Amino acid sequence: MNSDKFQKFNEKKKGSEKKVLLSIPFLILTLISLILYYGSPDNNLWVVFASILGIITLGIFAVGMSEFIKIKKNFKNEVLTEMFQTLIPDVEYYPDRGLSEFDVYSSEFLKHADRYHSEDFIGGSIGDVSFVSSDVRLDERHVQHTKNGTRVYYVTYFLGRVFRFDFNKEFSGNLQVLEAGSPYSRRKFNKVKMESVDFNKKFKIFAEEEITAFYILTPDIMEAIFNLERRNPGRISMSFLGDHLYVAINNSRDTFELKMFIKLDESVIEAFKQDLLVIKDFIVSLKLNNKLFKKD
Repeated sequence: MNSDKFQKFNEKKKGSEKKVLLSIPFLILTLISLILYYGSPDNNLWVVFASILGIITLGIFAVGMSEFIKIKKNFKNEVLTEMFQTLIPDVEYYPDRGLSEFDVYSSEFLKHADRYHSEDFIGGSIGDVSFVSSDVRLDERHVQHTKNGTRVYYVTYFLGRVFRFDFNKEFSGNLQVLEAGSPYSRRKFNKVKMESVDFNKKFKIFAEEEITAFYILTPDIMEAIFNLERRNPGRISMSFLGDHLYVAINNSRDTFELKMFIKLDESVIEAFKQDLLVIKDFIVSLKLNNKLFKKD
């Protein structure tokens, strides 16, 4: 990304950020007006004054946030799309799209959400391994009954990235390697202990057939999974199902997003590059592009 583009987006960002900051003193004045309203005999005057200030506050804040959301969208379309295609030729990037619920729940380690959202779809191939991924947010609905009535709220139990890698390898039975949780599946999974004590402490292994776990989780692959977990903060889940490998990283992060009040510079761009190249890291580290798991 050249310096002209940096300057262009930083200037636009600063403009939207100034509007958001400008709304703060108006908010303070609104609150002061409400306080005076309760302590003044001429209440009607303060109500009108507070209402006007409140409308101004919301208006300035809404304009600033609307501009910032538009800047983020343009940044993805104008900058990230080009950068991703440079790093991974023929990659497809659709910021406003995501993986379908079917794709995500096919992993069989994520429970169905009451509220589902997905964006930043990335698809393509590296070598002979095709992949898709996106950011995913899963919320659970809660109902709280109190003396004042019923309150409905949502709790996020997954916010991170989900990946699916397709490759020409066949498994005898299916396998899950989970840093937390358990399979959400009707399959008859059994818990398996590997020879590595450290691996068993860090991950829970579930397999339909025990031999599948030992066949896939060789010492090299277990070490690779350890290293991937260290390089990717958050809780990692893996599911080897048929000819697919599903990976999820629950890290409470919304990837590829510009942050308000954080300057756009080379360090930000480098972080976006590394977030994309996580895909390549999984393919290479887990040796998905060789014949390791191929059955005759």
